[in-house]
Parts: sequence; structure tokens; C-alpha cells
Amino acid sequence: MELRFAVVEDRLPDAQRLEGLLRLAFGNGYILVCDHFESGDAFLQAFPSRAYQAVFLDICMEGTNGIDTARTLRRTDPDLPLVFVTSSPEYVWDAFPVHPFDYLLKPYREEKLFQLADELRRVLFRAEPELDVRIARQTVQLPLRKIQYAMSQNHYVRVVTDDGECRAVSTFAQVEQLLRAQENFLVCNRGVILNMDKVLRLDGDAFEMLDGTHLPVRLKDKNTLFAQFTQYQFRHMRREL
Repeated sequence: MELRFAVVEDRLPDAQRLEGLLRLAFGNGYILVCDHFESGDAFLQAFPSRAYQAVFLDICMEGTNGIDTARTLRRTDPDLPLVFVTSSPEYVWDAFPVHPFDYLLKPYREEKLFQLADELRRVLFRAEPELDVRIARQTVQLPLRKIQYAMSQNHYVRVVTDDGECRAVSTFAQVEQLLRAQENFLVCNRGVILNMDKVLRLDGDAFEMLDGTHLPVRLKDKNTLFAQFTQYQFRHMRREL
């Protein structure tokens, strides 16, 4: 099976070290193709004409840095696993809003690469849960990872996705039951459930989503809901300190 990764790194020795560890970590059974780009600008010129399963981004580079490169990527592919690499741990906080998959600190440690490889395999090859939705009078299966939020509206469930809006072929109770089985979904108010991976930031008494929508929280549960969101984000930062 072929896996294609992009390594966006302006220091050739670091790029070669990372590629060597990735080949070691993925071992037999995979044909690993690693394309190396010396800058974010060079990578963005090639993307999306080339498809990648994951992108490794150096945070500090000349020209378009890793975080700005990630922001551009997220406009076209909100789900692509992005792994930031850096020698300065403080920069991981700047990368927080673009929802990175993981972080790697230089110098790279072999055991960390093996752990990352296991996590990538689980994400890339897992069976993806889906929700039945209606689009143009047809029922189709929508991957849950594409859902930003869903809300009860009149007598149907409005589902907002990375690609637009659609209606769920279910009641809100059924949609809620399916989504709450996934750790990244949170009921923030009556009849409203959101994907915490699609939250841009906390804004007062609301969650601001990637599409700019503000979803108010139940005021009596505000502290609990914000704590759940913060804990979820910290669990998925998986930082090395």
C-alpha cells in the first residue's frame, strides 16, 4: 500500500532525518513516498495537484511559515492530518487554531515517530462513521468528520458541513445519539450539537465555528461546556514538553 507524505522543511538534514524515521516507523507493508519542499510557498504551488495522506510542516521557515501554510491548506482540506515540527515548544500554541494532528519536537525521537505512525494508521485506515442525509431528493451517506454542527429546525435537522448544508434523514434525537457516540461532538444547547474539531474559538458565551456562525451555549452549563471543550483540545494536542 502506498502512502504519500509531504515534508515541508527548509533544513535538508532535518527533512532527511524525518523521512528516514518515517520509513523506519512504517516498516514493511507500505510504499512510502515523501516529497520534500523547502518552503511553504513551494508546497502551496504544488498543492492540491498532488494528494497527500499527511503533511509535516516546519513552523519557522522563510517566506510563508508553517502556520500560515496550514491556514491556507485548511481552506481547501479541513481534514488533512497536519503535523507541525519545531525546535521551539512555545510555537505550538500559535498552531492551535488550525487543529493540528500532532507536534514533533526537534531533535526527533524514534519512539515518538513510532507512536505517531500508529496513530496515523488508525486514522487513515479506520472505517468512517456516516450519517444519512438528503441532498437533491436523494439519500446519501455523509462522513461525520465533515459535519460542523447540526441543529433542530422546525420539523427537520439542519446539518452544516464543510461542503454546505443538508437535511438529516432522522430526528434530532437520532442524530444526537449517533454524533454523541463520537468524542469530538458536544451538545452546546437544546437542539444544537457541534463538532469540536470545527470550532474556531470561544467567543463570550458562544462557540464560533469555522463558517463564522456563533452557537450560544446554555448559560447554566457554560463553565462545564467550556471545560469539556478545553479538555478535549488539550487531549488532542499531544504535545511533547
